[in-house]
Amino acid sequence: MAQLSTGESVVALARDWLGTPYHHRAASKGAGADCLGLIRGIWRARHGAEPELLLAYSPSWAETGPVETLWQGLARHLVPAAQPADGQVLLFRLQSQALAKHLGVQCDNGRAFIHACPRAGVTLAPLSRPWARRIVARFNFPPLQEETV
Repeated sequence: MAQLSTGESVVALARDWLGTPYHHRAASKGAGADCLGLIRGIWRARHGAEPELLLAYSPSWAETGPVETLWQGLARHLVPAAQPADGQVLLFRLQSQALAKHLGVQCDNGRAFIHACPRAGVTLAPLSRPWARRIVARFNFPPLQEETV
């Protein structure tokens, strides 16, 4: 049986979360998750325990401030990516002066992404131009030893 690449493995894990209801700060497949909870759940499935304690955060996508806390946290544990690829964690800035606070996983050859939003829970959405122009960073999960690159 062929082994999945890192990207394929991440997309498969993300698809398992589809239909999970939205709950702020939650990370429980089938029970509740927000966009960070989705990424945390994928991390746990791939790597085990989460790498650091989760600090409190607001559900507001309009939040402003001097420090891109989420971006910095992602950069500590994921691998920054230059070229788009399925399985990447996408970081979005949803309002021009706000902090980057929304996450998703790219899939379907860059045509879609899986994310959690308040009205739909974990869902598959088109990576349309309005979404794509809000991407500020891309990250890859670190590969597992048995995965091909």
